[in-house]
Order: sequence, then C-alpha cells, then structure tokens
Amino acid sequence: QVQLVESGGGLVQAGGSLRLSCAASGRRFSSYGMGWFRQAPGKERDFVAAIGWNFGITTYADSVKGRFTVSRDNSKNTVYLQMNSLKPEDTAVYYCLAGNRKVPREWTEADYWGQGTQVIVSS
Repeated sequence: QVQLVESGGGLVQAGGSLRLSCAASGRRFSSYGMGWFRQAPGKERDFVAAIGWNFGITTYADSVKGRFTVSRDNSKNTVYLQMNSLKPEDTAVYYCLAGNRKVPREWTEADYWGQGTQVIVSS
C-alpha cells in the first residue's frame, strides 16, 4: 500500500513559481513511475507530467513544456513538480499518481492517487 500526500500549492501571481511535492509512504518508491495530473474547475482531469522509475525519463503535456519540471528524490520518497512562468490557466487542483513499474499517463493507469493540492494563479 502506498499513500501519496501532495503539498506546496497556494496562490501565486501570473509569472510566478511554485514547487509541488508529493511524499510517498511505503517501500519500493524507486519501483514506481510517478505522474502529475490537474483538474481545473468545470474541466476534465489532464495529464501534466510524469517521470519513470528506472531511468527517470520525463514526459510533459505540451501546455507545460519549458515551464514545468518533474523530478524525484528516491532517498526522500518524494516527487516534485517545479512550476515556473505560471499562467492563470494553470489554476487547478494538482494530483500526484503512482504506478508500480509503469508510468501513469492516464488517470486510470495509476495504482495510487493523492488527494490533491490547489494551485491558484491570479492575473
């Protein structure tokens, strides 16, 4: 069983930065691919970024490429999402996902989901 707890959300002005963290409980964190999704009010959940469990290969949604960076620290059982040059359209609840030896690029591909952290970007 893995529990995921996101943190780092908040209110920021457009052009600003935030770093989200997702702390995972349990063992074998290094065997999990990790993903970030987000859901804006009235919209569907969208893939944001993911990082593999073996070589740390990263993938991003086109809307965040060049602005967001996903990384992981296996010694701390934590995955991060550094968000720069934030825009009002980045406002959403951000969720952390974990997949056992797979990279969750779809919501249903994950084995575990966090509760989410709110990000609000003001214009």
